Amino acid sequence: MTGNGAAAQRPSAAHERLLALFEGRGYARIEPPVLQPIEPFLELSGEDIRRRIFVTQDEAGAELCLRPEYTIPVCRHHRATAGEAPAEYSYLGPVFRLRGHEPDEFHQGGIESIGRTDTPAADAEILALAVEGLARLGREDGQVRLGDMGLTSALLDALGVTPAARRRCLRAIAAGRSLDDLAAPVAVDAAHAGLLSAIQGQDPQGVRAFVEDVLAIAGISRVGGRTAGEIAERFLAKAAAQGSGGAGLSPRARAVIDEYLAIAGDPDAAAGAVRDLGRRAGLDAPGFAAALALFEERAGFMAASGLPIERYRFTGRFARNLDYYTGFIFEIAGSEGDRPWVGGGRYDGLLRHLGSAEPIPAVGCAFWLERAFPREGL
Repeated sequence: MTGNGAAAQRPSAAHERLLALFEGRGYARIEPPVLQPIEPFLELSGEDIRRRIFVTQDEAGAELCLRPEYTIPVCRHHRATAGEAPAEYSYLGPVFRLRGHEPDEFHQGGIESIGRTDTPAADAEILALAVEGLARLGREDGQVRLGDMGLTSALLDALGVTPAARRRCLRAIAAGRSLDDLAAPVAVDAAHAGLLSAIQGQDPQGVRAFVEDVLAIAGISRVGGRTAGEIAERFLAKAAAQGSGGAGLSPRARAVIDEYLAIAGDPDAAAGAVRDLGRRAGLDAPGFAAALALFEERAGFMAASGLPIERYRFTGRFARNLDYYTGFIFEIAGSEGDRPWVGGGRYDGLLRHLGSAEPIPAVGCAFWLERAFPREGL
């Protein structure tokens, strides 16, 4: 394993300034264990993540990994110590992940707000702290990119997109792929009809876990170049197609989605464009109206906190990891196309996935310090 070794463990003055900001705003500092159970990371990101993380076993044979990020460990800490009560956390330390041309041991700092029900205010606070954190460290030149997984999902629901096709559509958007495959009818193989009937309407996470388990038992990680998660997605799409007569995206749905993905601008301009699109497309579903109202309320809290939202850019095409993010998302980078210095968003379903009886609202962000400050070696 390459990296900074002992240097990666030493706090710097810059690290302490960042943590002082977070703790001063009520985000208690914690340091979850470096060794974490591997299962939550595999379940949320798929078996393919194994090639990017460092895996070991305990004496009983249970698989562990060096933490590849902090959000899941912080949520596990919250479940163990706070349960259902609201709490806010800060952290800063080494994480470990293979990242191509970047070091595989690097510093990540950040904050997580768990349990607050004032969603738009909490979202705005996290973004404001991300901007202020960079400013405290001398970086005020970043470009802020905004998105909204909740608004995108609500649009698809208002268009009547089937659940499996909706998930495939969101994955295509997140990966920057064309929606052409979803616009055509999905072929249903008669040989798989029984299996497809069985999984219609099932939890996608459970179907994916089942496919991954079957392939793992057989010692297979990929089939035809596809991961287990991708294979599961294809089965889910075909199951939905079988249950709906084989229909993919209708021409109308495809046209409206393409127009939504093309929307870009500051939050106020984007909200106006989305509202106009919804009116012209006849999208009167309550869920879509509520998601758009939340978007506009969040922009109001951002402006009230002093953020220059006229300089921020929303785009309908911006999406992040679907198994994490359920609403507001953002990134701050040096310029468009660069790797982000800070990124985060809302992940209201994650605590339930980790064992909570009900969904718990949560939002946070993480700083990649070496990216933002390569010359200082932070």
